[in-house]
Amino acid sequence: MIACSRLALLVAIVLAGPLAAQGSDPLAGFRASLVEVPDVTRPVRGAIYTPAYASIRIGSGRAGLRLAATLSIHNVSDEVPLVLERVDYFDTAGSLVQAYLPAPVALRPFATVEFYIPEDDTRGGSGANFVVRWSAQAPIAEPRVEAVMIGTLGNHSYSFVSQGRPPRIVEAPARP
Repeated sequence: MIACSRLALLVAIVLAGPLAAQGSDPLAGFRASLVEVPDVTRPVRGAIYTPAYASIRIGSGRAGLRLAATLSIHNVSDEVPLVLERVDYFDTAGSLVQAYLPAPVALRPFATVEFYIPEDDTRGGSGANFVVRWSAQAPIAEPRVEAVMIGTLGNHSYSFVSQGRPPRIVEAPARP
């Protein structure tokens, strides 16, 4: 009985390890992509909004499909580090679900980092999204941000990509 309990505890620890590590440090697997955050003024700034659906309706609309999502952030500059100020995950109602960075991090040129939302995490809902706020110390190519969603239902698999875009302010036309 004691041997079975110890074995069950060991299995639980082994299986929970990767998820616990991701939860406490989502960048653990991407240390080679990071450099020290430049200790200078970073006048170049931007934000990118990326839909990242946690679930979608299928068929006649009565059935739903849960999706796993991977947010990928690519520094497309060949010279300038990209500083990620914030990576925030929001739900359908626009409420913050999770802030992924306790402090800014810098991506080396051409490097990538990812943030993963498992299929069983339904907190985001059908209107889930990420907002990535970034900065740089010099002119830089805008980062490429994409979410890849994947789900299965029975023997059918679904996958698609959602491209991030900077929010664009639309102003009312001037009246003559």
